[in-house]
Amino acid sequence: MSDSPIVIEIGSGPPDSCVIWLHGLGADGHDFEPIVPELKLNADLNIRFVFPHAPMIPVTINQGFVMRAWYDIRETKIDAEPDKAGIRQSSQALVQMIEEQVESGIVSERIVLAGFSQGGAIALFTALRYPGHLAGVMVLSAYMPLPQSLAAEKSDANSGIPIFLAHGSDDTVVPIELAYVTRGKLEKEGYPATWMEYQGMMHSVSEKEIFDISEWLEGTLL
Repeated sequence: MSDSPIVIEIGSGPPDSCVIWLHGLGADGHDFEPIVPELKLNADLNIRFVFPHAPMIPVTINQGFVMRAWYDIRETKIDAEPDKAGIRQSSQALVQMIEEQVESGIVSERIVLAGFSQGGAIALFTALRYPGHLAGVMVLSAYMPLPQSLAAEKSDANSGIPIFLAHGSDDTVVPIELAYVTRGKLEKEGYPATWMEYQGMMHSVSEKEIFDISEWLEGTLL
């Protein structure tokens, strides 16, 4: 499999905005590729969607099996013993992806970071620290990694970044309690977050959530 990201462009003109969307543990860039047409976004939007592939690494919680992951998970309690080096390495890789889009002509103010599960954790971690102003960040069924470092590392440029924080009430992979903690930390640090909780939803994305993502994206980029 090629490690080149999946790129989908929508709209009638050249892209003037970009959504970089990171998949979850064990998936790949194709995982969220089908969501683009399901979003049914406004025809006036010219968006480049970029779906990168995580590197292949051994994952401790899965008996060291090598799979696509943005960082290692060492404990069943996923926020215990965080893989600090892995988190920061993937964040730096995401920064490079942002810079590639900026070099292509899309200003950072028109770039949204998004991710599901592990991907959402990296998207949030990066967005709050990126030195240039970003359009927003979507955090789906995820949580804030290394929260203790945020106060010292957060970027003034993104102090008011729009955040879409969504989680299923019955998620057994990333318990919703971690999302509550994340929301509380964001509020404490003064970040405006749109909170969406989906009753009965597990570690997945629902039809209602896709509708809400579409509305939020349009509100952010139109």
